Amino acid sequence: MNRKAKQKTEQYAATVLGILLLGAVIQCASLLKGDTLVFPGVPRILGAFFRLLGEERTWQQIGVTMGHLALTMAIATAGGIVLGLIQGLSDFAYRLLRPLMVFLRAIPMIVLTVIIMVLTVYERVPVAAGSLILIPLISEAACEGCRRIEPELIDVYRMNSGLNARVLLQVYLPMMGGYLRQAWFNAAGMGIRMVVSTEYLVQTKNSLGKAVYTSAYFFEYEEIYAYALMMIGLVLLLSGAPRLAGAVQKWKKRI
Repeated sequence: MNRKAKQKTEQYAATVLGILLLGAVIQCASLLKGDTLVFPGVPRILGAFFRLLGEERTWQQIGVTMGHLALTMAIATAGGIVLGLIQGLSDFAYRLLRPLMVFLRAIPMIVLTVIIMVLTVYERVPVAAGSLILIPLISEAACEGCRRIEPELIDVYRMNSGLNARVLLQVYLPMMGGYLRQAWFNAAGMGIRMVVSTEYLVQTKNSLGKAVYTSAYFFEYEEIYAYALMMIGLVLLLSGAPRLAGAVQKWKKRI
């Protein structure tokens, strides 16, 4: 076994042990608390998890939430890259937009959600709130990536043409790829938490947020933990999608 394969094996083993550790912590909390209603055992949680996955309604709820998340990520990515490029290319724009970005990053989610609930219809709140929270995260990465591009590379394109859409797509975005990729990973995890939380607050029909609210209302805490497992799985899936796409592209190039 070569070194790279050994490292992957150790990483997978650590992940599995981490999952087992999490289950042990929940089981210990149930035993210490002595309240199986609030802290149901791992078998009950897993039973609820697989039962819910077998219901058509659960997949409909996942579809609604993922639809909100996809739209949120699309808006946040587009808006974040545009604002990040503007800030990266202009010191004046950076100083002008900096207070707004800090404000959006610092404002509590519940306060922003309440403001948006007043300004727009409830159906738009999950996407609107999630987008406003995630745009500063992606714009900061885009700005940093733009500012970190080697000046020599910028001078090369300036010898042939001015700043245009082709230069942005073929020079700036590829050079910013590492920063944007990491920001996207972080935004995906934060985004699904934002979307589900706002769905919970505004009672979005047929969504995971509404499902969590209903389970809490009827004291079905094992279902709440089961929905949490689903969300963790969705975050891992979204975070791994770009890496999988990159691996597929490398494999195609080798062929």
